[in-house]
Amino acid sequence: MSKLKLKNFKVISLSHKNIDLKDLGRFVIEESDRVEQISSLKISSKIDEIFYLATCNRIEFYFATWKELNVNFLKQFFRNFNSSWNEEEISFAVHNADIFENKRAVEHFFRVASSLESLVIGEKEIFGQLRKAYNLFDENGLIGETLRFVMKAAVKTSKEVFSQTCIAQKPVSIVSLAFRQLKSLGLKNDSKFLIIGAGETNNLMAKYLQKHCFDNFSVFNRTLEKAESLAEKLNGKAHRLSELKNYTENFDVILTCTGSSEPIISKEIYSNLVKNSSSKKVIIDLAVPGDVESSVLEEFDVHYIDIKDLKNIAKSNMLERKEELETCEKIVAKNLKEFDKVYENRKIEIAMREVPQKIKEIKSTAVNTVFAKEIEELDENTKELFDKVLTYMEKKCISVPMVMAKTILKNAQ
Repeated sequence: MSKLKLKNFKVISLSHKNIDLKDLGRFVIEESDRVEQISSLKISSKIDEIFYLATCNRIEFYFATWKELNVNFLKQFFRNFNSSWNEEEISFAVHNADIFENKRAVEHFFRVASSLESLVIGEKEIFGQLRKAYNLFDENGLIGETLRFVMKAAVKTSKEVFSQTCIAQKPVSIVSLAFRQLKSLGLKNDSKFLIIGAGETNNLMAKYLQKHCFDNFSVFNRTLEKAESLAEKLNGKAHRLSELKNYTENFDVILTCTGSSEPIISKEIYSNLVKNSSSKKVIIDLAVPGDVESSVLEEFDVHYIDIKDLKNIAKSNMLERKEELETCEKIVAKNLKEFDKVYENRKIEIAMREVPQKIKEIKSTAVNTVFAKEIEELDENTKELFDKVLTYMEKKCISVPMVMAKTILKNAQ
């Protein structure tokens, strides 16, 4: 695993700022495949450490490598990321990716963790998503000293932004925005929900629904155990996703958010779902790419809510929160300055770790090589005394620089 080297810290970012959300789906990895695919990417791209973040409006690769992020590196990186892509698809990824290196990468990481780069500034979900992604790849041995060091500082920055400002006082995350849109439609509390997908987003949305006294839920998921887990929280029914095409009970709202790279709700499936009903349905599609086939929206009259619909509201909320942004920016700037100092101190600490071993090596070379012949000619008493002197000197040579280093670090702090 790599050593701590800030200059090796890099970020490749694809987000709502530089790419259409429908195209962002090209970069989504199924949750069950993430560790395996990113592990393979790490090896094939000769990267020291890496983790991958995927949210509804952001895909990011955080990694450490000595290589420069030039066009050739990016082409090979995306070719390794998805070997089925043709040159046009690789070129699309290269030209639409934002790249950050060294201190700019640290600043970007701090801003993402603090939600200052989010579609909806101030949404706290990003912090949880970031930690979850980091922990997944850390548990699987893909995180090293550089990412661990930067992550610790990012967590500190994020906590200060959320605790010292009002940026998140009135939550307006994608989930809460979707719920507000849903509430504006005047649904009754006995409305029946079909929840497709049992991931983090739908779990969050379910909390909103339950809090506002909705209580009629059927949960569909590829893994029945996850469907059962969410259904149990909601006192609802759990189904395998494969059962959706044969589902004939009535419903009022579809809430869908899966990690599928292909639409889940086709025209045929939706036709079967509504064949016994004439009422106008609500579809909340929070997946990237979308879970609902475009033909469904063309053929049926539905209230359709997706991430694109929420962008205008997000812009409005940006204006409301603008006054807080200046304070948040100052907190990030302060933490970047502190980070520089902590990083320099950390380098000293790491360097001092090697002092004891280096001194032992010098002693061994002196005794066993440089002065071996002279020492061998000494009598036993002199050898014993000489060994005591060397051992004493060794301990002092180790302790003195360690004490000095601690004093330097203390004064710097």
